[in-house]
Amino acid sequence: MARHVSVLPAEVIELLDPRPGQVFVDGTLGAGGHARLIAERVGPTGRVIALDHDPAMIVLAGQNLAGLPVTAHHAGFDQLREVLDSLQIAEVDGVLADLGICSDQLDDPARGFTFQNDGPLDMRLDPTRGVPASRLVATLPERELADLIYRFGEERHSRRIARRIVERRERAPITTTAELADLVRSCVPRGRERIDPATRTFQAMRIAVNEELTALDMFLKLLPACIKLGGRAAVISFHSLEDRAVKQAFRDRAVWRPLTKKPVTAGEDETRDNPRARSAKLRVAERIAGGDP
Repeated sequence: MARHVSVLPAEVIELLDPRPGQVFVDGTLGAGGHARLIAERVGPTGRVIALDHDPAMIVLAGQNLAGLPVTAHHAGFDQLREVLDSLQIAEVDGVLADLGICSDQLDDPARGFTFQNDGPLDMRLDPTRGVPASRLVATLPERELADLIYRFGEERHSRRIARRIVERRERAPITTTAELADLVRSCVPRGRERIDPATRTFQAMRIAVNEELTALDMFLKLLPACIKLGGRAAVISFHSLEDRAVKQAFRDRAVWRPLTKKPVTAGEDETRDNPRARSAKLRVAERIAGGDP
């Protein structure tokens, strides 16, 4: 059974406002929590098209979505246009993208997303393609490593970390999450923040491995041409780089009418029950014009 708990479920449904007979896209299926809520609203005459990079998530979600009008596709949200074209669908009534990593992926040591448990240094959302984080750690020049960790992790000790990685890999390869986490902790002072010193480096490596910001930029550019006039787009981000890109895209008043002046965040009850919801930020906009293919 899935362990993941979808963030901001009530807020997503209220702002997306799915109705019977409509067609929606869940661009990040995960364990299927949001897709289920939308599917229950659109009903048997409606349809939810769900996308996910990870074949394992599609299998997992299938257990939660039996009997509902949901069809899942092994694709990223940046491939939305291709999937709709393959289904001969020009536009949909709404699109959701939850940019967080599913708890079932995070908690699986074999995926290498977290340092809570030791495992292979992989971090690929789609294990069938791309290169693992261990390859980047082993091959990138020191300056590129430092720039990557600084840009995607906003880690001010990035140069020190990159230098230590290069020194270490000359003696032996870094192949596990524990090895990388211990290395980062050894050269980053623990401040007053509650987060582990390795957190930002792991975030940066994951973003780089999966080219997450590039995929998000492409998704935001193609989104208007995929949503009907009056349709809605909702994006849940989890760090400032993502939220900044979404905010900028929804500021285009020639295409979008923002429905959230500020990002919607989780309340005390939700963050108490689901601590991972603390950093979630939801922005929603309605398509008013533009977006012609």
